[in-house]
Amino acid sequence: MPARPRLPRPTRPTVAVVGAGAAGALVAVQLCETAARRRGALDLVLIDPAPEAGRGVAYSTPAPEHRLNVPVGGMSCYPDDPGHFQRWLTCHGESTVTAGDFAPRHRYGSYLADTLGRAIIAAHGTVSVRRLRTRATRCAETAAGRVELTLADGGSVTADSVVFATGPAKGRAEWAPAVLAASDRFVARPWAPGALDPVADTDDVLLVGTGLTAVDLALLLDRPGRTVHAVSRTGLLPQPHALAPLPAVAPPPDLPVLPFARLRREFTRYVAETRRLHGDWRPAFDGVRPWIGRLWEGLTDDERAEFLGRDATRWNVHRHRMAPSTAEVIGRARAARRLRIHAGRVADAAPREDGGLTVTLADGRELPVAWVVDCTGPGLRADAGGDPLWGGLLADGLAVPGPLGIGVATVDGRLRDAEGRTDRRLFTLGSPRRGELWETTAIPEIRVQAKAVAEAVLTTLPHPSRPTARRRPTDQFGLPLSTHAAAAAAYRGGLGRVITVRAKAAEAFTRAVELDPGFALGHAALALLGHEGGADVDVARALADAQRSVRERADERERSFVDVVTRRIAGHATPGAADGDTALVDHLSRFPGDAFALGIAVPTIAFAGVGDLDGSLALRLVESTAPAYDGHWFHTSLLSFVRQEEGRIDEAGDLARAALAAESTSGHAVHALAHVHYESGDHHAGRAWLDGWIGGRGRGAVHRAHFSWHVALHELALDDTAAVRRRWFAQLAPGQVNGVRALVDSGSLLWRARMSKNWSGRVPVEGVLDAVARDLVERPATAFTALHSAVALTAAGDLPALRRLRTHASGADPVQREVVVPLCSALEAVLEEEWSTAATGLRALLPDLRRVGGSAAQREVVEETLLYALLEAGQSDTARHLLEQRLDRRASPLDTRRLAGLDA
Repeated sequence: MPARPRLPRPTRPTVAVVGAGAAGALVAVQLCETAARRRGALDLVLIDPAPEAGRGVAYSTPAPEHRLNVPVGGMSCYPDDPGHFQRWLTCHGESTVTAGDFAPRHRYGSYLADTLGRAIIAAHGTVSVRRLRTRATRCAETAAGRVELTLADGGSVTADSVVFATGPAKGRAEWAPAVLAASDRFVARPWAPGALDPVADTDDVLLVGTGLTAVDLALLLDRPGRTVHAVSRTGLLPQPHALAPLPAVAPPPDLPVLPFARLRREFTRYVAETRRLHGDWRPAFDGVRPWIGRLWEGLTDDERAEFLGRDATRWNVHRHRMAPSTAEVIGRARAARRLRIHAGRVADAAPREDGGLTVTLADGRELPVAWVVDCTGPGLRADAGGDPLWGGLLADGLAVPGPLGIGVATVDGRLRDAEGRTDRRLFTLGSPRRGELWETTAIPEIRVQAKAVAEAVLTTLPHPSRPTARRRPTDQFGLPLSTHAAAAAAYRGGLGRVITVRAKAAEAFTRAVELDPGFALGHAALALLGHEGGADVDVARALADAQRSVRERADERERSFVDVVTRRIAGHATPGAADGDTALVDHLSRFPGDAFALGIAVPTIAFAGVGDLDGSLALRLVESTAPAYDGHWFHTSLLSFVRQEEGRIDEAGDLARAALAAESTSGHAVHALAHVHYESGDHHAGRAWLDGWIGGRGRGAVHRAHFSWHVALHELALDDTAAVRRRWFAQLAPGQVNGVRALVDSGSLLWRARMSKNWSGRVPVEGVLDAVARDLVERPATAFTALHSAVALTAAGDLPALRRLRTHASGADPVQREVVVPLCSALEAVLEEEWSTAATGLRALLPDLRRVGGSAAQREVVEETLLYALLEAGQSDTARHLLEQRLDRRASPLDTRRLAGLDA
């Protein structure tokens, strides 16, 4: 018979994912996002009869009492973004949810479906997705070297690769006596639609099995007047999670290489020692979880069989635990005898005259019940329950059983065939790999497999030849960008708005990553604007996207920039690694023309900058990078700012005016000139000039409130009480200003106005705090924000919140620990009217304040508070000395009035 001719391949490779439950959704998300980042065209086909992708059996339950058995913090779709599910819940009506909470399972199904939908939309144009609501019943090779799936509806799909995400195999209820298995009062598959409807209004029920499935059904079936029996060989229920879980405790490092008998003894000793030291056994089980794959792989088949017969049940009840709220409900039902647990085995069953069953256990006990429900869980064999797809794969030799016949044999998710080869086209994840991995059915394991499988699939797919690489586009300073022209143009627009301090920079960067989801610099820019600039950005997601993208497509400069952003947001990447400031300085030494990085380093209006004790680091950075800019107005505006910080006021003014002559929208130059007017004491001219700019060219400034704050500083210095109040209500009150700017500008102004007696009565700072996310106030990411949080909380008189901020700062970065913690302590003394203690603490802080970043004018709020404390403490001589020093720096009718009050 002549060979069939090879058909030409389509221009886009096709991947079929069989199963669209949790595992299928997770791998589809990774396929969409990774293909989009790599700009690899792909046709993706999802095959599953369920009405909605992502739910599967586990997350289809609508019952609110059915909760996840893993805390929210462990259920993110992404292994490199653990807070993703928590943030999703926060954005979808659960603002108070914590990482330690246990969400309803139906909410998690909604999260999976929504995340998949967003991934499909984001990948549109690169990945086309079809959803076929049917089952795959057979898989075969084609003559063209592809894979053909036969579908239950009579259709077929031909693909280059197939991922079998079929979830747990159905159980066969082989334990059930023949009479019971044949009875219409036996529910073999309780999660099938409508399976439990006849059980709802009947009498007593027997659940066979006491694991998590039985717990879920006991919650559903519990009602007054009914007894729910549950039986298993051991009669053990899953243990509960701790209400306040402790961190995992790592096991002994030699555990994986120990002989099995000794391994069992050492593990028992490790659990006992953990309980002795920490008062709880759970941290030991949590600590060993990442090692399970290695431990299981190191066992022989005989040792695995011994584990299954001797240890598996006790492992499961400690490892797969109940949510605390679930355990509480189960405990109440047991105490009321509505739930009764039995240790034993079902030996026989007989029908009763009322239509129910009498179930006899192996020890002779009889249980009269209306229904019996199989809760023994899924089958261990891949083809359990008569699945024709897996049965055909095994029969055709495309797959072989895994160890002990459990699941199938794989190599890194690729199916191993009957000849021992691994098929580059056939993949699986989750439950089918249980024989090789043992622990492979929970989201924390499946999401890691999904990422690895997606990358392996995309690596092995055929791709049409790509056109010869063109010259990369550049930013406005000539630095190459690893993206295409359209995304580069959007990025340049965003960078232009950053360096001019104009609005809508985040929108431009968002457009850049929408055009090219694999553009690392665009994601990094968004993460930074959200973290330090208060932009409405999912910082953790943007940072994770930057890290994913930079691994696949970036040059050395881009990799270095993403590393800088990572360190500034997440702190130290590894113990002993450089912090964000050190990494930024190193980056600029190698890439001085990186304008975005330079703008981050200088503590101006947009960013807190690098922190150092003497304030010279920012100056050195600006001076050392000058040759790369050749007098460009952006660099000139930054030089102007650092010159005024040095006290070289006239030179700073000249530089600012030169920058504005070259670029009239330069916000940095305007900002520098605002400081020049303030530091020179030219308050009347400074107020008039800046007020005019705000009403004119400043209308598009992203930090317009900060310029209003500068005008208000002039009005405070002029001791113009009425003007300060008008300014605050017109341009700085909540509604006009929100987020971090409200904290930094509006809150600090109110406190300064109160201390200078330019605000009579209670200052309306509560509205400011309401305009800021509570996490930003009490758990700020940067020392600069933390300083202003402390000031606003002091203005509000909120001593408990100030103490919570101090607790947060004590566990944060070094600057928060060493500067913000003592600042909070001093401000607590202010609120407790311990004026001498407050003055001593504030005075000691002044030399270190530069480390928090920002400008001298912003940090001056601490000196203002010190002066206030000195005056309240009656330390007139010290207050006089401080006022004279301030007046030597610049004219101030306010300070002149305060000094005259001391001399009166």
